Amino acid sequence: MSAVNKLPNPDLHRGLEGIIVDSTSISKVNPDINSLIYYGYPIQELSEACSYEEIAYLLLHGELPNPTQLNQFTDYEKSFRYLSSEVISLLNLLKNACPMDALRTAVSFLSLEDYILKDKSIDINYRRAVHLLSIIPLIIATHYRIRNDLKTISPKKDVSLAENFFHMCFDQIPPKVVIKSFNISLILYAEHTFNASTFTARVISSSLSDMYSAVTGAIGSLKGPLHGGANEAVMQSFLDISDPKYAKNWTYKKLSNKEKIMGFGHRVYKNGDSRVPTMKNCLKELSEWKKNWKWYEIYEIIESIMVKEKNIYPNLDFPTGPSYYLMDFDMEYYTPIFVISRISGWTAHIMEQIAHNRLIRPLSQYIGPDIKKVIPLKDR
Repeated sequence: MSAVNKLPNPDLHRGLEGIIVDSTSISKVNPDINSLIYYGYPIQELSEACSYEEIAYLLLHGELPNPTQLNQFTDYEKSFRYLSSEVISLLNLLKNACPMDALRTAVSFLSLEDYILKDKSIDINYRRAVHLLSIIPLIIATHYRIRNDLKTISPKKDVSLAENFFHMCFDQIPPKVVIKSFNISLILYAEHTFNASTFTARVISSSLSDMYSAVTGAIGSLKGPLHGGANEAVMQSFLDISDPKYAKNWTYKKLSNKEKIMGFGHRVYKNGDSRVPTMKNCLKELSEWKKNWKWYEIYEIIESIMVKEKNIYPNLDFPTGPSYYLMDFDMEYYTPIFVISRISGWTAHIMEQIAHNRLIRPLSQYIGPDIKKVIPLKDR
């Protein structure tokens, strides 16, 4: 049935753009300092001074930990570093699946191993949040090995979350410059107000569904190229360009054809993504470590043209894509790595939603036909 053209409702905001649907204490893009803040802390300062584990604690507790609290938290996280034989068997069945599909399916499967699934108390949901924080890197790393026909590696419990992830993916822990850059990327990606995947998690939680369902839905939302999948698309563009000498013509051709250049623009930031300078510096340090400046040079050329011609600035995905490439990750795992980071933000929002819940149920503007009489089948 074709829709009837009607004048749009002046109160209609497609994509909920500009609409405030709820309150949150977790994060905010503060225009006064042009910075994303987590519980009041500017993201630039957090990425410079903190580990990802400290940020996960902050998002789940509302304040940064002291040394004792951090040790207790990291010990608790490490206690969950274990994959059941059933999950490993499932990942083997999903060997050839898209990594995000494999991760989504595995997280959904985890609910079958939770024998108190109906218990949504604060303490139990906190336990689930830390469990997911710990086990998601294990799922991704194990699938990475299986997909690449490599022997799976057991987790270490005496190293950081980031170090263990590299250990399980590559059977070695890289130099400090890599771990530092990876940790910073996790911190920068950890939380970003009511983005598509976080809002998806809150909508699902508002129906009083379980945390695994909410996170599964969030992963599905993050998979899209306009959200988490953008960092993969950015690196594919860099590979298509292949050499800095082609970057200028490639960019101007895209602009003349009115084609979207992935990794630029953001609905929330109007004066540039506050997270970009920090991650761009990581890309610079990784380029120096690898002695490979090709991707950094391509970055600089595209960025300068986009700012000059369109006054559009890069978002976090633009420096992160080539950074992960220099870390030797397969491109299809960039978005799953995003999940490693964002799980802390998602679970914080899920718990906040449940704490003062109201079912999220927006209205819609109907633009279909007016009332019509039903004609019996024999007369149609």
